[in-house]
Amino acid sequence: MIKMNVNEAWIKLFDKYDILHKIQSEGVFYITANQIKEFKEPRLMAKWDSSENLPSIFKKHNINILPISRNGYVLSDFKLYEPIPELGEHITEMQKVEIPEYETIDIGNISSEANAINVLMLSKILDDFLDEDDNVATFNGRMGTGIFSFNVDRHRGTAFQVDVKNAQCEIDGGMENNNSVVILEAKNVVYPDFHIRQLYYPYRLWASKVEKPIRLVFSIYSNQIYRLFEYKFENKDNYSSIRLIKSKNYSLQNTDIALNELYDVYSDVKVVYNDNQNNTDVPFIQANSFERIISLMEILFEEDKTTEEIAEIMQFDLRQSDYYYNAGKYLGLFEKKDVKDEEKTVKKVSLSKLGKDTVKLRYKERQLKLVSLILEHEIFHRLFINVYNNGELPTKEEIQNIMRENNVCNAGQIVRRSSSVYSWVKWIFNLQNI
Repeated sequence: MIKMNVNEAWIKLFDKYDILHKIQSEGVFYITANQIKEFKEPRLMAKWDSSENLPSIFKKHNINILPISRNGYVLSDFKLYEPIPELGEHITEMQKVEIPEYETIDIGNISSEANAINVLMLSKILDDFLDEDDNVATFNGRMGTGIFSFNVDRHRGTAFQVDVKNAQCEIDGGMENNNSVVILEAKNVVYPDFHIRQLYYPYRLWASKVEKPIRLVFSIYSNQIYRLFEYKFENKDNYSSIRLIKSKNYSLQNTDIALNELYDVYSDVKVVYNDNQNNTDVPFIQANSFERIISLMEILFEEDKTTEEIAEIMQFDLRQSDYYYNAGKYLGLFEKKDVKDEEKTVKKVSLSKLGKDTVKLRYKERQLKLVSLILEHEIFHRLFINVYNNGELPTKEEIQNIMRENNVCNAGQIVRRSSSVYSWVKWIFNLQNI
């Protein structure tokens, strides 16, 4: 097997098996694990929790892939992902939660999905969200799906019936209470969307095993906040019938940040950087999700990572991995260092001292520190006071004009990178809504 990345391997597979033409003419293409393995391990080639990390050839042609057995997959222009509402929008309520004092639980350092589920249970957050007491963990892990069929929508406007025979699914948390069985999918990284299969396959498996109704919960723990979403399938046999029933946000710490507190940070900050590209070796930002920068900061607090490892954990492609590293470097949070790894030296991304100090802060202090680091850059300092005075987020033209004045990047990059500036300013002012 020649070493190649996922994009290259899928391009080779599409070419060898004429996959795109087959999908266009026959509607679908079936492929085996052995065929995929000709170019790369199947476990790396067929599972993307977010649509952001789909191979380029999939994105270009709206192609997606589903497992149908332990050794088989089906490809078509399936619609498989569900958007996740942004934090700061569609907020129902931010609940403050107290948890018992345990020496083995550090609420400032909930670093894994398993730990996040443990705290979700012992804090009674899940009980509150479901309005059901005494949820008991009864199952989890990898298991066979059994046999079932379902319809799924496609971009071409028609549905397709998929037949599944003992594919594998993995369940992060399975609970039972007096009235229902609960299936929980947990994440500790922020994504823009999620793969519906992560709820649907476990749902179909357990719907065939139990009499009680099944409740489906998607949980994100990041930046010291739990975000819980409950979904249902309006038609058990229709993958695309997923609907969001309710959502709620919980924090184990104080999340109240007022506009005057943001202004106080602005008043205290001195501009340090004008970001003129001729005077710095740090690229100007191209990373739209500030929440994901925080997620990456939390991951790096646990362990240094290569850019390849970051890409895998964060569901990035390698180019995005570099963009988000550079965004953290722009704020002084991330750095790269040489690390010995099995007799060779590799570059790993790590937290700077400032990054380590920042990630250890409690929620409110952490957010205000991050705001101060952003406002040390002239473009954000100017935009902050404009928004504060006008009560409206900046226009793209306003942002792009300042970028040109400050010569922050090449002319061809301004439009694309201005969207990151807008997103960061929006993140700052959304802190009041959390």
